[in-house]
Amino acid sequence: MPFYSVPTNLRVQSQERKKKQNLRKMASNEAPIHILLVSFPAQGHINPLLRLGKCLAAKGASVIFTTTEKAGKDMGIVNNITNKLATPIGDGSLTFEFFDHSLLDNGSVNHAELERVGRQFVSQTIKNYADSNKPISCVINNPFLPWVCDVAFEHNIPSALLWTNSSAVFAVCYDYVHKLAPFPTNEEPYIDVQLNPSIVLKYNEIPDYIHPFNPFPILGTLTTAQIKDMSKVFCVLVDTFEELEHDFIDYISKKSITIRHVGPLIKNPKANGASSNTLGDFTKNNDDSTIIEWLNTKPNGSVVYISFGTIVNHTQEQVTEIAYGLLNSQVSFLWVLKQHVFPDGFLEETSGRGKVVKWSPQEEVLAHSSVACFITHCGWNSSMEALTLGVPMLTFPAFGDQLTNAKFLVDVFGVGIRLGRGDKKLVTRDEVKKCLLEAITGGKAERLKQNAIKWKTAAEDAMAVGGSSHRHLDAFIQDIKKHGIVNIQKM
Repeated sequence: MPFYSVPTNLRVQSQERKKKQNLRKMASNEAPIHILLVSFPAQGHINPLLRLGKCLAAKGASVIFTTTEKAGKDMGIVNNITNKLATPIGDGSLTFEFFDHSLLDNGSVNHAELERVGRQFVSQTIKNYADSNKPISCVINNPFLPWVCDVAFEHNIPSALLWTNSSAVFAVCYDYVHKLAPFPTNEEPYIDVQLNPSIVLKYNEIPDYIHPFNPFPILGTLTTAQIKDMSKVFCVLVDTFEELEHDFIDYISKKSITIRHVGPLIKNPKANGASSNTLGDFTKNNDDSTIIEWLNTKPNGSVVYISFGTIVNHTQEQVTEIAYGLLNSQVSFLWVLKQHVFPDGFLEETSGRGKVVKWSPQEEVLAHSSVACFITHCGWNSSMEALTLGVPMLTFPAFGDQLTNAKFLVDVFGVGIRLGRGDKKLVTRDEVKKCLLEAITGGKAERLKQNAIKWKTAAEDAMAVGGSSHRHLDAFIQDIKKHGIVNIQKM
């Protein structure tokens, strides 16, 4: 029997028909939508995007999460992640796919190489899923990867941005990029920024990556790159909730930007079921399994939790001052610290009431009844976790958006006491002791706790069925399906 090959043009037409059929099924809810998440390889970017992925999967989406192979290996150490193997979550699934790279340049990410390799991988991934009759319905990236939306645009796929800072910081950056307000310059570096009629930011309260004194200009370039042209994304997602930042959500919306508040992402109960518990956050390890057991031995509201994230490193002199502040205040504490030398006798004198670890399960710690307050670097992930779990904070920002977050935690949200200002000025042991005691006992501590509980309740309501963020997550899914219909009509 002779073999007849199918003409190329007929094969292409057949593939196009299948693609349209799949899009129609997706638009009519007959098939899951496929969402590709592309993350910058850093913990502060991976964690919120992974949480978003689990939330979308819980609502029935087929989610593909991708980042660099190095970051993937770090995640896989504890999460038992198998590359390209789907894990069921809620009504959908989550799959990990990592790309090879040589991205380290003197210990830092080589951004040019990341873009070169990442562009090729994302484009090929989109093609692979289309060829498998599972076309990608939407691509979502986080800051530092503005080129991802370009790749999506080239493939005629709608894209969205998960902004990993607050809505207030987005508003600051938007005003800066579009010159809608005076900002510090080389000629006038110390001027204030009028954020809205009721909030003024001092020069050292704006994100330092848009200040002329910024020592790392690449961060400002990457952060603001996507804000300069929002036309290629149909939506900006923010890990926040309406009750917390309604003024800035409204402000951004009036700039013809579709913004959807979908947080706090850690509070989505359906996304945190048994099937997703093995897909926890980035760089967890179990070098100290006794942390929660130790907290269980402490009275309610008695422990100070101290963690400055994965990037902030204080000087030895500052660590010593914090140590003496803890020593002199006599408070119980849990301190996450990777490397540093303690004053002679510190560990012996604080034995029993203090615990120093290299890592902690932060969400579980902040949710524990024994924790009274949190000394934090004010990264947005940590800030949202503490707000969501009702924990007052001592703010100790170092750089970036942390400076702005600290301002809001103290002066707007009313849940913090300012400890450091990010200006590298040494915070003394006496100041540490004074602020610790203020945050734990007395009238001020009570007011901070009341405000923290207010935001905790508001956060829970936002993510509950019918809540503001719950509705916005549902609306985002519908947005994707509507864009799928538009794509069909264009074909």
